[in-house]
Amino acid sequence: MDATPPMIRADGIKRVFGRGTAAVTVLDGVDLSIAPGRLVAFKGRSGSGKTTLINLLAALDRPDEGTISFAGRELGGLSERERGDLRRKEMGLVFQSFALFPLMSAYENVEFLLRIAGVPAKDRKDAAAEALGQVGLKARMHHRPFEMSGGEQQRTAIARAIAHRPKLLLADEPTAELDSRTGLQIIKVFRDLVQQGMTVILTTHDPAIMDIVDQVYELEDGRIVAMP
Repeated sequence: MDATPPMIRADGIKRVFGRGTAAVTVLDGVDLSIAPGRLVAFKGRSGSGKTTLINLLAALDRPDEGTISFAGRELGGLSERERGDLRRKEMGLVFQSFALFPLMSAYENVEFLLRIAGVPAKDRKDAAAEALGQVGLKARMHHRPFEMSGGEQQRTAIARAIAHRPKLLLADEPTAELDSRTGLQIIKVFRDLVQQGMTVILTTHDPAIMDIVDQVYELEDGRIVAMP
């Protein structure tokens, strides 16, 4: 029987923005392999290539060179529609800005993304409530973003990203705008998700997080300079 493939595998990833003398190489020869059910951090200073790498793994962008595979499927061979379906159904994305709909309650924010993911109407209510409960917001699900703290808004964004039970959760600087105590609460949510079988990849420059995750890849000038 074949071994379980990595959740994410990247080989020789290169990404260049601009052309000619204005070209900037943001990633240059990145290789990595991440097993299912791991909590992984990409660390590095601003401009090191962390966000670009997250965008490539999320199929939001394409590398100029190299290949990326998700659960054994090579992303480069997928059409834009197939890549969109993959993100909606099998991935969850969390951004630093939260990106919540301001006039919707926490519950409505989560339920709306379930609609986009194609979850049947009869299942959306329970899935949204369960996801909000999982991040400790059951009692706040009918509050709108302006009625919530930064940590509560970020947990709502996480609930929205996990309600459809994705295989992979990608989070770009999810604790950057939070105080250290709230940031560690967010990481604990990620740890709980990993214990339930999800794979979580996040970017960070917070040294307090490094001892909590399973693997750390350090990027510098578009290259991985330290890895597990």
